[in-house]
Amino acid sequence: MAASVLLTGCMDLGNPYADNLNQITVQTVYPAGVEGRQGAKVTIEGVSTVINYTLYTGTDGTATTHVPNGIFRITVSDQAGSSLYNGSVDKLVISGEDMMVQIPMIRSVRGQVVIKELYCGGCSKEPKEGTYQSDQYVIVHNNDIQTAYLDGLCLGTLSPYNSNANNPWVDKDGNLPDFAPVIQAVWRIGGNGHSFPLEPGEDAVICFRGAIDHTAQYPRSVNLNKPDYFVCYNPVYFPNTTYHPIPGNQIREDHYLEVVIKTGQANAYTLSINSPVLILFRPQDGADIYDFVAQPENLIQVPGSSIDRVVAIPLDWIEDGVEVFNGSSSSNNKRLDPSVDAGHVLLSTTFKGHTLRRSEDIEATKARGFEVLMDTNNSTNDFYESFKQSLSE
Repeated sequence: MAASVLLTGCMDLGNPYADNLNQITVQTVYPAGVEGRQGAKVTIEGVSTVINYTLYTGTDGTATTHVPNGIFRITVSDQAGSSLYNGSVDKLVISGEDMMVQIPMIRSVRGQVVIKELYCGGCSKEPKEGTYQSDQYVIVHNNDIQTAYLDGLCLGTLSPYNSNANNPWVDKDGNLPDFAPVIQAVWRIGGNGHSFPLEPGEDAVICFRGAIDHTAQYPRSVNLNKPDYFVCYNPVYFPNTTYHPIPGNQIREDHYLEVVIKTGQANAYTLSINSPVLILFRPQDGADIYDFVAQPENLIQVPGSSIDRVVAIPLDWIEDGVEVFNGSSSSNNKRLDPSVDAGHVLLSTTFKGHTLRRSEDIEATKARGFEVLMDTNNSTNDFYESFKQSLSE
């Protein structure tokens, strides 16, 4: 980043506030052989303010606007056929001078199985007093025209658990690592390769905690005791029955996920209630996840910790991921690489039954004849906060 004379021919939103603002130009830098493109979506968000700008690049691949002094987060998203291009810069300080910022655009492709909904924030125990968080789940969705098989699909959450915690994986230049640091455990759906088909447009529910009917005690919760639901249940590794009760009578034992490896010390699986990162991934090029975690170089000590380790999952294994920011904090830190999720979705509050949903791609749904979800690898564009869990509707 450097102060610079602004480029000509770029799209300019003008001066939306008053005098004494700083002019900022965002210049997209695509991989070699890819020309800068018009119409890439640029989001400039104040880190500790409510300032938010949305603009689009011009024919020269740049976009310009004016902003007051402050700290900003910039994300850029673009689509070209089957290719997605995303880039971001976090905690950019702008103070008293015009600036040009170059954003490297990272190519990725859409996943077949994507996260449709993530419910992590818990609910009220009404009409009783108190709050409840033993009902977390994720819904995954086949977003492709081909049948998907959930067999072998792995999932995990990243270090650090919460977005407002210090991120020990960021280097001195502000770069994230070239792997995803999965903390505490890697979970895997079993099967023989064709045991768990998911047809185009179909969903599957994975319970992180109790696969029971939570509404029996707490009406504002959800019923997770349903046929074909999956559950993260292993009483050897996670014996805390408050969070991991014996699954209900509708849950088949072959729908219990496997614990590939446990690296943490907790007696219950920990998924942040206000700001998790969740990834879905599969080993590539014939790799076996059990062999992978058995290799010491793939288990890395968390910087600053003497006991916590993570599994260093290659980024090209990740089929989908979503980064959640704490809506009550002004000090959120990016944890997931922009090639997987260049943005974030805010969870404004906890224990209210709020959930995070992926938006439908209406045009694609009409064209294909089944539900197709938005997938730009940027959850700022793709997700929204809903006031109610979809499973309670």
